[in-house]
Amino acid sequence: MMKKQHIFLTLLFSTLAFALQAQTLDEAKKMYLEGRFAHALPVFRAEYFNNPNNASVNQWLGVCLYETGKLIEAEKYLTFASQKKITEAYIYLGELYSKTYRFEDAEKEFEKYQRANRRNNDALEKLAQKRIYAEKLKKAVKRTEDIQIIDSLVLPKADLLSAYNLSASSGSLVPLNDFFPNLSKTDKTLYMNERKDKVYYSQGDQVKGLDLFTMDKLLDTFGNEKKLPENINMEGDQAYPFVMNDGMTIYFASTGHQSFGGYDLYITRYNLTADSYLNPNQLNMPFNSPFNDYMMVIDEEKEIGWFASDRFQPADSVCVYTFIPNQQIILLESEDEKQLANRAKISSIAETWKKGAEYASLRVKARQETVPNQPKRGDFEFVINDRTTYHSLSDFKNSKARSVYSQAMGLEKQLNDLNKELSEKRDQYAEGGLSNNNLNSTILHLEKETESLFREVNRLKIEARNEEILNNFK
Repeated sequence: MMKKQHIFLTLLFSTLAFALQAQTLDEAKKMYLEGRFAHALPVFRAEYFNNPNNASVNQWLGVCLYETGKLIEAEKYLTFASQKKITEAYIYLGELYSKTYRFEDAEKEFEKYQRANRRNNDALEKLAQKRIYAEKLKKAVKRTEDIQIIDSLVLPKADLLSAYNLSASSGSLVPLNDFFPNLSKTDKTLYMNERKDKVYYSQGDQVKGLDLFTMDKLLDTFGNEKKLPENINMEGDQAYPFVMNDGMTIYFASTGHQSFGGYDLYITRYNLTADSYLNPNQLNMPFNSPFNDYMMVIDEEKEIGWFASDRFQPADSVCVYTFIPNQQIILLESEDEKQLANRAKISSIAETWKKGAEYASLRVKARQETVPNQPKRGDFEFVINDRTTYHSLSDFKNSKARSVYSQAMGLEKQLNDLNKELSEKRDQYAEGGLSNNNLNSTILHLEKETESLFREVNRLKIEARNEEILNNFK
């Protein structure tokens, strides 16, 4: 009797377990169709453990992993589903290959998807968009910059700023909630300049998006809040600002401005003539990727840069890369598509290194809280008085004078670029290669802009000299 009862209970529990499993799997499928991939993922993991050769289970699991940012893990399951001719796996695997810069493999999957949906106009339109995106990434990979990456550090996103050890002259970065404690909890950051009298930050909401703002210090409190121009604060979110020593060059991250996906890094500069900011330029790879790339910082005193990315990282982690900033954009010259893709992905830090560089000492410098008092000579020659000539920003004793002269240096770079462009336009005018009427108008405009910049550079240098003498040569 006891034996029969035991068998009955075993069969009952088995039936209930099967019914519960079926119900859970059905719920997971529903969540999958609703786009609730993170909720469905644990169920499909468990189902795969019991049924690893089921093509549909591999498809569901692969898509959930892909949609939750686990691309590397997703590839195995999507590949299995693709080999078993699960149509939707083709387009997911194709996009995964695109995001990892394997464009030939991506096109093979797209072709299979096209053949399977040749009479489905909606599917073909979806495919067309995926191909446009893949082509956009392919062009970007070909413009990968040749930068030397010193180091990388993976850490929790909450500890992001601990990797940024700025020298005092570069200002400071703080969590936005530290400056605005009454704001709802956020992971965004605020930049404060060296003089601690100006801040840049983002604010907004999920409906309108985040925009960049600035405030000035008025006596003991900050006020005079201003929103940056619309050509910066366009669609999407703008956040993680950093301002160079010149006070005019801003790096920021945006989910708009035709980003590759998530946050991308952009740069804009203040245009003195137009009294506004230039349209932002998207940074090249490897600074940007199809994932979230943000918090670009360049410390001119240390000659070190940092940027953060969550590419191929767990959901709660971020990788902060330390690099040597180039004085100008240097693209990687290579016909090897695999090499370009590896450099764009930052597959290996060592592949970015040059012979003779002391990367160990550079890593130490990057991690130092302050820079040792060892002024670097030869950056420029700025006469203070008959007995004193400065050659480095670290020579300035007064922080305001240093900041003003740094602004002059930034404008002087813009002036040199404009003079170069003006010279080229004059040569074209002399050769008669383009419409002389259009060239004449362009040349006149450039001449006015260079003249205005020249006057402003001189004014700032005089101000810097007077400020330094007034405070340090009494």
